[in-house]
Amino acid sequence: MLAHGRVHGVLVAAREGKGFTGDETGSLRYAAHLTALLIGHARAHASARGTALNLQRALLAEPGRPHPNLEIATRYLPSGRSNLVGGDWFETVRLHYGRTLLVVGDVMGHGLDAAVDMNAYRSALRYVASADLPPHRVLRHLDATVAAMTDRRPATCLLVRVDPARGMATFAGAGHLPPVLFTADGDAALVPVPVGPPLGTGAGGYEPLTLALGGTETLLMFTDGLVERRDEDIDVSLARVTGRWAAPGIGAEDLLDAVLARCDAEHAEDDVAVLAARIRRRPADADGAGPG
Repeated sequence: MLAHGRVHGVLVAAREGKGFTGDETGSLRYAAHLTALLIGHARAHASARGTALNLQRALLAEPGRPHPNLEIATRYLPSGRSNLVGGDWFETVRLHYGRTLLVVGDVMGHGLDAAVDMNAYRSALRYVASADLPPHRVLRHLDATVAAMTDRRPATCLLVRVDPARGMATFAGAGHLPPVLFTADGDAALVPVPVGPPLGTGAGGYEPLTLALGGTETLLMFTDGLVERRDEDIDVSLARVTGRWAAPGIGAEDLLDAVLARCDAEHAEDDVAVLAARIRRRPADADGAGPG
């Protein structure tokens, strides 16, 4: 079976008695050539998908190190149903004074181009975040930078700057689903982050939200693959994550395991990237002194 100068296999046809007619031989040769073309396309597609998936896994394998005062857990699950990987990603950036910037984003589209653009967003974010700007100003700079590039796809993004010493977290979002905050008693609710446009539109308009965050609460950030289902309203899907179902005081690693199982993330229709964060409680905090 020959196609594009490459042998993709061998077709053997045999019958008892008389041989094949000229028309039959021609049909078999045509079938062999067509099969070789299909095999070649499938192999090329599998190679491209493998390259994109390996690139994405490599980029996500080692996010930046957060400060040791934060407990962080991350997961990335490629979709089992899709033929193309997406641009889902997460990141942590160490800032001054013990603070850490938590990031989850999703480049629109799928395939190798989306994975490459994801890396460009991630690199740009690290550079902008190094100036220690508030999260909403980081988004404004990223939006302006990407809008000036004609070859970058838009992306959604959620930033959370956690300040363990003050027990505060500042949120800003660019077209991304809001995070979920799990309280000490196991109750979970969406954080009302102001809605801003996706990055790359040039529209700006990102606003911050600051909330108290203690050592008894766990924050969950995720891409839409965790909750979006074709046959289900998004509010129904989000309700599966919120409410009172988690164990009180659940930690980051245990929370991710529980959420992924509850949402059946192994069978998600899109890639899933999730990040959970929890302030590490110091001995003084455990005794009721609180963060200083």
